[in-house]
Amino acid sequence: MILIEQAQVPDADLPVAEFREHLQLGSGFADDGFQDAVLVQQLRAAIATVEGRVSKALISRDFLLLVSAWRMLGAQALPIAPVSAVQSLAITDANSNSQTVDATAYRLKRDAHQPEVVSSRLSLPTIPVGGTADFVFAAGFGAWADVPADLRQAVLLLATHYYETRSAVGTRAVVLPSTVAEICRRHAPIRLVGARRV
Repeated sequence: MILIEQAQVPDADLPVAEFREHLQLGSGFADDGFQDAVLVQQLRAAIATVEGRVSKALISRDFLLLVSAWRMLGAQALPIAPVSAVQSLAITDANSNSQTVDATAYRLKRDAHQPEVVSSRLSLPTIPVGGTADFVFAAGFGAWADVPADLRQAVLLLATHYYETRSAVGTRAVVLPSTVAEICRRHAPIRLVGARRV
């Protein structure tokens, strides 16, 4: 299974002004935007980290999912939520010949943590040996303002941490601020091992 982000969120859709205010950077000067490139970098890193922790896209955009075999014949779980629409499903063979599947053959089963594409028939189309099923779908809460408030706060807190430690080596991979980790934990999919949440 391979998940590919089809297009990066445009810089204009990122909360750069809100982040600048959160950092309490000076304003009203001729060079107000001189750090914007750095702020965008920190925001993108923070958004990617939070999304990875909660298995959710924050700002809406399109994804391509390549699946080489079905786990269940009648449904395929999508690895990121919330999904607003499945735009297409195509079956591609080992020679890169692709055939679009009729949209009436499947439907989106919405779920806050694990949405699925479900067959309208007995099973999803057969994936040929060496081929893939290629889903294009839109995922995310919407624009930045549509993201839940606590997740927005987690992004700003984490981006601030990244901004303040940007000259340090290796700190991003080692420590996630506890407040950010707690917010992410509340939004992460629940996994059960025996009767315990992990």
